[in-house]
Amino acid sequence: MTFRFANIGTLALAIGLLASCGNSSLTVIPKSRINAIAHARETKRESFQVAGPSSQLMSAAASKPRDKHGMPVYAFSERHRVARTTAYTCSEDDHLVYGSKNAAGTNLRYTDRVRSAAADWSFYPAGTTFRIKGLPHLYVIDDYGSALTGTGTIDIYKPNKETMNIWGRRNVEVQIVQWGSFARSVQILSQRTGFEHCRRMLANILRQQPSLASVAKR
Repeated sequence: MTFRFANIGTLALAIGLLASCGNSSLTVIPKSRINAIAHARETKRESFQVAGPSSQLMSAAASKPRDKHGMPVYAFSERHRVARTTAYTCSEDDHLVYGSKNAAGTNLRYTDRVRSAAADWSFYPAGTTFRIKGLPHLYVIDDYGSALTGTGTIDIYKPNKETMNIWGRRNVEVQIVQWGSFARSVQILSQRTGFEHCRRMLANILRQQPSLASVAKR
């Protein structure tokens, strides 16, 4: 996204320089208009329909246990899955206090290559990377949210409320590219046990990985 803005900005600068050389037929594009054009292009790109999960995957999901949203719960050995996804942005009221930071303490990402996502870290440990069928981006779980706890729902980060609302809620086909680290998840969560959702995620991880109890005590 930054690269695209830079290209548009460079074009506007060139137009401005040409106009200053005496060619009055050229119009300099205001910066606000450049940003509006870039935003409109990004919003338009977000509006296309993502292909739904394959019929084979939907059929295989029918016999699996369900979370509170009625979505299938998978074993970690299953890298292709049907997932319920929602969207969020850092300008929402419940995220304002965190600004552009994620739960891992780094900046939320939204580029043409990598984008941030949030999930219950006992379902998708911190650092998990995945792809959504039909989209070119690589997503990384670097955030969490209290509403996600106890579910397999993945919350996709969007840069503004317009693109967040365009995404809405979708059931998509997800492919896990690489699992994140339960140890890293435990290290972070064990420092935040004052929050109920962090305690719940931590307890669920330790039920699955009892050997990590020593990590939680550090």
